[in-house]
Amino acid sequence: MKLSVEFPSVAFREGPEKVREMAVAIESIGYDEIAVFDHVVMGHPTETRPAPMYPPKMPILEAIVMMATIAAVTEHVGISTEVLILPQRQPTLVAKQIATIDTMSGGRVRLGVGVGWQESEYDALEQDFTNRGKRMDEAIDLMRAWWRDDPVDFDGAHYAVTAMAMEPKPPQEGGLPVWIGGSSRAALRRVGERGDGWMGAAMGSDDKIRQAIDDIRRYTDESGRDPDQIGLQLMLAPPPQDEAGKRFYADHDGVVRRAEEIQAMGFEWAAINATAIFQAGARNVDAMIDELGRVHDKLRSALG
Repeated sequence: MKLSVEFPSVAFREGPEKVREMAVAIESIGYDEIAVFDHVVMGHPTETRPAPMYPPKMPILEAIVMMATIAAVTEHVGISTEVLILPQRQPTLVAKQIATIDTMSGGRVRLGVGVGWQESEYDALEQDFTNRGKRMDEAIDLMRAWWRDDPVDFDGAHYAVTAMAMEPKPPQEGGLPVWIGGSSRAALRRVGERGDGWMGAAMGSDDKIRQAIDDIRRYTDESGRDPDQIGLQLMLAPPPQDEAGKRFYADHDGVVRRAEEIQAMGFEWAAINATAIFQAGARNVDAMIDELGRVHDKLRSALG
Protein backbone atom coordinates (compact mmCIF):
# COMPACT_ATOMS: atom_id res chain seq x y z
CA MET A 1 0.00 0.00 0.00
CA LYS A 2 1.22 3.51 -0.85
CA LEU A 3 1.09 6.21 1.80
CA SER A 4 0.30 9.86 1.16
CA VAL A 5 0.69 12.60 3.79
CA GLU A 6 -1.56 15.63 3.59
CA PHE A 7 0.82 18.47 4.38
CA PRO A 8 -0.08 20.59 7.45
CA SER A 9 -0.22 24.26 6.52
CA VAL A 10 -0.03 25.04 10.23
CA ALA A 11 3.73 24.43 9.87
CA PHE A 12 4.10 27.94 8.42
CA ARG A 13 3.63 29.40 11.91
CA GLU A 14 7.18 28.29 12.70
CA GLY A 15 8.57 30.00 9.60
CA PRO A 16 9.26 29.08 5.98
CA GLU A 17 12.37 27.06 6.81
CA LYS A 18 10.29 24.71 8.97
CA VAL A 19 7.85 24.24 6.09
CA ARG A 20 10.71 23.15 3.86
CA GLU A 21 12.19 21.01 6.65
CA MET A 22 8.92 19.16 7.05
CA ALA A 23 8.67 18.37 3.34
CA VAL A 24 12.22 16.99 3.32
CA ALA A 25 11.53 14.95 6.46
CA ILE A 26 8.39 13.34 5.01
CA GLU A 27 10.43 12.25 2.00
CA SER A 28 13.28 11.01 4.20
CA ILE A 29 10.92 8.96 6.39
CA GLY A 30 9.86 7.07 3.28
CA TYR A 31 6.32 8.21 2.48
CA ASP A 32 5.29 7.83 -1.13
CA GLU A 33 3.71 11.23 -1.56
CA ILE A 34 3.15 14.67 -0.07
CA ALA A 35 -0.34 16.02 -0.76
CA VAL A 36 -1.51 19.61 -0.40
CA PHE A 37 -5.10 20.64 0.25
CA ASP A 38 -6.82 23.62 -1.28
CA HIS A 39 -8.80 26.62 -0.25
CA VAL A 40 -7.92 30.09 -1.47
CA VAL A 41 -10.12 31.92 1.04
CA MET A 42 -12.58 30.97 3.76
CA GLY A 43 -15.83 32.73 4.54
CA HIS A 44 -16.89 34.18 7.88
CA PRO A 45 -20.49 33.47 8.82
CA THR A 46 -22.97 36.21 7.93
CA GLU A 47 -26.68 36.80 8.34
CA THR A 48 -27.31 34.87 5.13
CA ARG A 49 -24.79 32.02 5.36
CA PRO A 50 -23.69 29.66 8.14
CA ALA A 51 -20.17 29.23 9.42
CA PRO A 52 -17.99 27.03 7.19
CA MET A 53 -16.97 23.57 8.33
CA TYR A 54 -13.47 24.89 9.10
CA PRO A 55 -12.48 28.02 11.06
CA PRO A 56 -12.44 31.02 8.71
CA LYS A 57 -8.88 31.91 9.75
CA MET A 58 -7.57 28.35 9.35
CA PRO A 59 -4.06 28.68 7.86
CA ILE A 60 -3.96 27.37 4.29
CA LEU A 61 -0.95 27.82 2.02
CA GLU A 62 -1.87 28.11 -1.66
CA ALA A 63 -1.87 24.64 -3.19
CA ILE A 64 -0.02 25.10 -6.49
CA VAL A 65 2.64 27.34 -4.93
CA MET A 66 3.11 24.71 -2.21
CA MET A 67 3.52 21.96 -4.83
CA ALA A 68 6.31 23.97 -6.45
CA THR A 69 7.96 24.58 -3.06
CA ILE A 70 7.88 20.88 -2.23
CA ALA A 71 9.23 19.97 -5.66
CA ALA A 72 12.14 22.37 -5.19
CA VAL A 73 13.34 20.88 -1.87
CA THR A 74 12.73 17.16 -2.49
CA GLU A 75 14.14 14.65 -4.94
CA HIS A 76 11.86 11.66 -5.42
CA VAL A 77 8.69 11.83 -3.30
CA GLY A 78 5.43 12.18 -5.22
CA ILE A 79 3.49 15.45 -5.08
CA SER A 80 -0.29 15.72 -5.28
CA THR A 81 -3.31 17.86 -4.55
CA GLU A 82 -6.01 16.44 -2.30
CA VAL A 83 -7.93 18.04 -3.86
CA LEU A 84 -7.58 21.14 -6.03
CA ILE A 85 -10.93 22.91 -6.45
CA LEU A 86 -10.64 23.03 -10.21
CA PRO A 87 -13.81 24.88 -11.31
CA GLN A 88 -12.88 28.01 -9.35
CA ARG A 89 -9.70 28.31 -11.42
CA GLN A 90 -8.96 28.98 -15.09
CA PRO A 91 -8.15 25.50 -16.50
CA THR A 92 -5.64 26.56 -19.16
CA LEU A 93 -3.56 28.33 -16.51
CA VAL A 94 -3.84 25.31 -14.19
CA ALA A 95 -2.73 23.04 -17.05
CA LYS A 96 0.37 25.21 -17.55
CA GLN A 97 1.18 25.43 -13.84
CA ILE A 98 0.86 21.68 -13.30
CA ALA A 99 2.81 20.83 -16.46
CA THR A 100 5.60 23.12 -15.27
CA ILE A 101 5.75 21.54 -11.81
CA ASP A 102 5.69 18.07 -13.34
CA THR A 103 8.54 19.04 -15.67
CA MET A 104 10.66 20.61 -12.94
CA SER A 105 10.05 17.72 -10.53
CA GLY A 106 10.91 15.04 -13.08
CA GLY A 107 7.38 13.70 -13.45
CA ARG A 108 6.29 13.40 -9.83
CA VAL A 109 2.81 15.03 -9.92
CA ARG A 110 -0.56 13.40 -9.37
CA LEU A 111 -3.38 15.91 -9.72
CA GLY A 112 -6.42 15.41 -7.51
CA VAL A 113 -9.41 17.60 -8.35
CA GLY A 114 -12.84 18.26 -6.89
CA VAL A 115 -15.74 20.69 -7.19
CA GLY A 116 -15.61 22.03 -3.62
CA TRP A 117 -18.46 23.02 -1.34
CA GLN A 118 -17.98 26.68 -0.37
CA GLU A 119 -20.13 29.00 -2.50
CA SER A 120 -18.68 32.13 -0.92
CA GLU A 121 -15.20 31.10 -2.10
CA TYR A 122 -16.48 30.85 -5.67
CA ASP A 123 -18.07 34.28 -5.27
CA ALA A 124 -14.78 35.78 -4.07
CA LEU A 125 -13.00 34.31 -7.11
CA GLU A 126 -15.80 35.49 -9.43
CA GLN A 127 -16.68 32.00 -10.62
CA ASP A 128 -20.09 30.37 -11.01
CA PHE A 129 -20.87 27.91 -8.23
CA THR A 130 -24.04 26.56 -9.81
CA ASN A 131 -22.47 24.92 -12.88
CA ARG A 132 -19.18 23.86 -11.33
CA GLY A 133 -19.68 20.15 -12.05
CA LYS A 134 -20.24 20.63 -15.77
CA ARG A 135 -17.33 23.03 -15.99
CA MET A 136 -15.07 20.58 -14.15
CA ASP A 137 -15.82 17.80 -16.64
CA GLU A 138 -14.89 20.13 -19.47
CA ALA A 139 -11.84 21.49 -17.65
CA ILE A 140 -10.39 17.98 -17.20
CA ASP A 141 -10.81 17.30 -20.91
CA LEU A 142 -9.27 20.66 -21.81
CA MET A 143 -6.24 20.18 -19.55
CA ARG A 144 -5.56 16.77 -21.05
CA ALA A 145 -5.75 18.32 -24.50
CA TRP A 146 -3.13 20.90 -23.49
CA TRP A 147 -0.90 18.16 -22.10
CA ARG A 148 -1.32 15.84 -25.10
CA ASP A 149 -2.12 17.66 -28.33
CA ASP A 150 -0.42 19.99 -30.77
CA PRO A 151 -2.08 22.05 -32.01
CA VAL A 152 -4.76 22.28 -29.34
CA ASP A 153 -8.31 22.74 -30.59
CA PHE A 154 -11.17 22.54 -28.12
CA ASP A 155 -14.80 23.53 -28.58
CA GLY A 156 -16.78 23.20 -25.37
CA ALA A 157 -19.81 24.81 -23.82
CA HIS A 158 -17.65 26.73 -21.34
CA TYR A 159 -14.12 26.74 -22.77
CA ALA A 160 -12.88 27.10 -26.34
CA VAL A 161 -9.38 27.03 -27.85
CA THR A 162 -8.37 27.31 -31.50
CA ALA A 163 -4.99 26.28 -32.94
CA MET A 164 -2.88 26.90 -29.83
CA ALA A 165 0.24 25.24 -28.40
CA MET A 166 1.52 24.58 -24.90
CA GLU A 167 5.05 23.41 -24.16
CA PRO A 168 6.56 21.70 -22.33
CA LYS A 169 4.20 18.78 -21.99
CA PRO A 170 4.22 16.84 -18.69
CA PRO A 171 7.00 14.23 -18.92
CA GLN A 172 5.10 11.32 -17.38
CA GLU A 173 4.73 8.36 -19.69
CA GLY A 174 1.06 7.66 -20.29
CA GLY A 175 0.02 11.16 -19.26
CA LEU A 176 -0.20 13.06 -16.01
CA PRO A 177 -2.71 11.24 -13.76
CA VAL A 178 -5.90 13.03 -12.78
CA TRP A 179 -7.67 11.61 -9.73
CA ILE A 180 -11.09 12.81 -8.64
CA GLY A 181 -12.37 13.48 -5.15
CA GLY A 182 -15.88 13.52 -3.79
CA SER A 183 -18.55 11.00 -2.84
CA SER A 184 -21.65 12.34 -4.60
CA ARG A 185 -23.22 10.36 -7.42
CA ALA A 186 -21.89 12.94 -9.88
CA ALA A 187 -18.37 12.64 -8.48
CA LEU A 188 -18.38 8.84 -8.65
CA ARG A 189 -19.68 8.98 -12.21
CA ARG A 190 -16.92 11.48 -13.05
CA VAL A 191 -14.32 9.02 -11.73
CA GLY A 192 -15.73 6.30 -13.96
CA GLU A 193 -15.95 8.47 -17.05
CA ARG A 194 -12.78 10.58 -16.73
CA GLY A 195 -10.63 9.75 -13.73
CA ASP A 196 -7.44 7.79 -13.35
CA GLY A 197 -8.47 7.15 -9.77
CA TRP A 198 -10.70 8.10 -6.85
CA MET A 199 -9.50 10.15 -3.87
CA GLY A 200 -12.15 9.10 -1.40
CA ALA A 201 -12.88 10.79 1.88
CA ALA A 202 -14.00 8.88 4.93
CA MET A 203 -17.75 8.79 4.37
CA GLY A 204 -19.30 7.04 7.31
CA SER A 205 -19.79 3.31 7.20
CA ASP A 206 -17.62 0.89 5.28
CA ASP A 207 -20.76 -0.34 3.55
CA LYS A 208 -21.11 3.12 1.96
CA ILE A 209 -17.48 3.01 0.89
CA ARG A 210 -17.91 -0.43 -0.69
CA GLN A 211 -21.03 0.80 -2.48
CA ALA A 212 -19.07 3.77 -3.81
CA ILE A 213 -16.43 1.42 -5.21
CA ASP A 214 -19.14 -0.70 -6.85
CA ASP A 215 -20.69 2.45 -8.36
CA ILE A 216 -17.33 3.59 -9.73
CA ARG A 217 -16.72 0.22 -11.31
CA ARG A 218 -20.18 0.27 -12.89
CA TYR A 219 -19.77 3.80 -14.27
CA THR A 220 -16.32 2.88 -15.58
CA ASP A 221 -17.64 -0.19 -17.34
CA GLU A 222 -20.56 1.78 -18.81
CA SER A 223 -18.04 4.26 -20.21
CA GLY A 224 -16.18 1.51 -22.03
CA ARG A 225 -13.17 1.72 -19.73
CA ASP A 226 -11.47 -0.97 -17.64
CA PRO A 227 -12.53 -0.79 -13.97
CA ASP A 228 -9.32 -2.54 -12.94
CA GLN A 229 -7.34 0.46 -14.21
CA ILE A 230 -9.02 2.90 -11.80
CA GLY A 231 -6.92 3.59 -8.72
CA LEU A 232 -8.39 3.87 -5.23
CA GLN A 233 -7.31 6.05 -2.32
CA LEU A 234 -9.04 6.68 1.00
CA MET A 235 -8.39 8.95 3.97
CA LEU A 236 -7.73 6.89 7.06
CA ALA A 237 -10.02 9.20 9.05
CA PRO A 238 -12.15 12.27 8.31
CA PRO A 239 -10.88 15.70 9.38
CA PRO A 240 -11.56 15.74 13.12
CA GLN A 241 -14.71 17.56 14.18
CA ASP A 242 -14.71 16.53 17.84
CA GLU A 243 -12.41 15.30 20.60
CA ALA A 244 -12.78 11.66 19.54
CA GLY A 245 -11.71 12.56 16.02
CA LYS A 246 -8.73 14.47 17.34
CA ARG A 247 -7.53 11.37 19.22
CA PHE A 248 -7.46 9.10 16.14
CA TYR A 249 -3.79 9.58 15.25
CA ALA A 250 -2.68 9.28 18.87
CA ASP A 251 -3.59 5.58 18.71
CA HIS A 252 -1.01 4.14 16.32
CA ASP A 253 -2.37 0.63 16.56
CA GLY A 254 -5.80 1.96 15.60
CA VAL A 255 -4.28 3.76 12.62
CA VAL A 256 -2.71 0.49 11.48
CA ARG A 257 -5.97 -1.42 11.93
CA ARG A 258 -7.79 1.11 9.81
CA ALA A 259 -5.16 0.92 7.08
CA GLU A 260 -5.44 -2.87 7.07
CA GLU A 261 -9.23 -2.58 6.76
CA ILE A 262 -9.14 -0.29 3.76
CA GLN A 263 -6.40 -2.36 2.12
CA ALA A 264 -8.73 -5.35 2.39
CA MET A 265 -11.42 -3.30 0.61
CA GLY A 266 -9.11 -2.82 -2.36
CA PHE A 267 -7.54 0.56 -1.69
CA GLU A 268 -3.92 0.80 -2.81
CA TRP A 269 -3.40 4.30 -1.37
CA ALA A 270 -4.00 5.52 2.18
CA ALA A 271 -4.03 9.24 3.02
CA ILE A 272 -2.72 10.44 6.38
CA ASN A 273 -3.79 13.87 7.64
CA ALA A 274 -0.79 15.55 9.30
CA THR A 275 -2.96 18.45 10.48
CA ALA A 276 -4.97 15.89 12.47
CA ILE A 277 -1.67 14.63 13.93
CA PHE A 278 -1.08 18.22 15.07
CA GLN A 279 -4.57 18.28 16.58
CA ALA A 280 -3.90 14.93 18.30
CA GLY A 281 -1.11 16.50 20.35
CA ALA A 282 1.99 16.93 18.17
CA ARG A 283 1.96 20.70 18.45
CA ASN A 284 5.02 21.69 16.43
CA VAL A 285 6.88 20.60 13.31
CA ASP A 286 9.46 18.49 15.14
CA ALA A 287 6.75 16.63 17.04
CA MET A 288 4.73 16.04 13.86
CA ILE A 289 7.81 14.66 12.12
CA ASP A 290 8.45 12.30 15.03
CA GLU A 291 4.84 11.07 14.98
CA LEU A 292 4.87 10.62 11.21
CA GLY A 293 8.03 8.55 11.53
CA ARG A 294 6.55 6.26 14.18
CA VAL A 295 3.28 5.84 12.29
CA HIS A 296 5.16 5.11 9.07
CA ASP A 297 7.25 2.40 10.70
CA LYS A 298 4.16 0.66 12.05
CA LEU A 299 2.26 0.96 8.81
CA ARG A 300 5.13 -0.39 6.71
CA SER A 301 5.61 -3.27 9.11
CA ALA A 302 1.94 -4.23 8.86
CA LEU A 303 1.24 -3.45 5.20
CA GLY A 304 4.54 -3.90 3.43
